[in-house]
Amino acid sequence: MITGNMSGIAFRFIQDVFILQQDRLSMQQIQSNTMPSRADASWLLLFASWIFALAATLGALFIGEVMGQAPCVLCWHQRIFMFPLAVILAIACLRSDVGIWRYALPLALLGWLIAAFHMLQYVGVIPAALTPCTAGGPSCAGEGMTILGVVPIPALSLFAFTAVAVLLTLTARRSAP
Repeated sequence: MITGNMSGIAFRFIQDVFILQQDRLSMQQIQSNTMPSRADASWLLLFASWIFALAATLGALFIGEVMGQAPCVLCWHQRIFMFPLAVILAIACLRSDVGIWRYALPLALLGWLIAAFHMLQYVGVIPAALTPCTAGGPSCAGEGMTILGVVPIPALSLFAFTAVAVLLTLTARRSAP
């Protein structure tokens, strides 16, 4: 019941942020009587990066808190980089601060490195001796650690960090003079 209410609140928040920004953009277009600017496109890229970070954060919380799957050591380290991204990108969207890429991109890249290491470990490229997922603790190699029985959770994390990093890079390029 609590997760249903939280997802409803999160959805309404996303909707309100998007509507607020669209209203702001519409007023700017009416006042200047022009097409959307580079700043508008940069904000949409920033908003998309926030959506990916928020989805990854909510997904990690759902898997851990609702499904009861304990995260491994590498998953914890990835959370350290993804959770703050969801917060600082939300604030940047509310303030239309496309310069946030300077602070968010390093977090996304460090998280991506850990996620890439985790994925290499998952597919067996990294020897088992280096594996932080132990037999006594949680392991990402278990059957319960896939989505629909096909997509492993480390691959989802790598995808999320890749998407956020690419979108922030595009934001940086669009916002440059």
